[in-house]
Amino acid sequence: MAKRQVFFSFHYKADAWRAAQVRNIGVVEGNNPVSDNDWEEIVRGGDSVIKRWIEEQMRYRSCVVVLIGAHTAGREWINYEIKRGWELGKGVVGIHIHNLKDKDGKQTTKGKNPFDYVTVQIPLRDYWHGTRFVKRWLSDLVKAYDPPYLDSPRVYDYIRNNLANWVKEAIDIRNQY
Repeated sequence: MAKRQVFFSFHYKADAWRAAQVRNIGVVEGNNPVSDNDWEEIVRGGDSVIKRWIEEQMRYRSCVVVLIGAHTAGREWINYEIKRGWELGKGVVGIHIHNLKDKDGKQTTKGKNPFDYVTVQIPLRDYWHGTRFVKRWLSDLVKAYDPPYLDSPRVYDYIRNNLANWVKEAIDIRNQY
């Protein structure tokens, strides 16, 4: 079976090292990482350039995997990536990565659920009234997994053993709406 193509969303400055560990697990294919210099150039181009870059990176991806660190929730571009992925019909799933160690061997605190900060319109079908759209918090629809271990190697193994299934489940959930 071919590996799923996913878009990884994460807070770059705080979690790039932890995110790289997940990206390198090898059970899914992720978007190519952007260097600090490339990202600075993208940001200098303004919102339209950032949105175009995100759009290109999401093309041909079936799921947005949000790697949740201490400060991921509520960030403007994380929210945009989550919402845009949902609008494009992609699965959306979150994974808490606070217990993976960074390059200095440190863990961090658990971050809030970023899906508590994003609303989406979902169709509500009714025989008498047809289809209408209602606003829902994305946290009511998608899952955010928190590996049940404190030591980094066990957290890594837990993510590695479950990531492909979480992605598949996220796509299945999205296909219900």
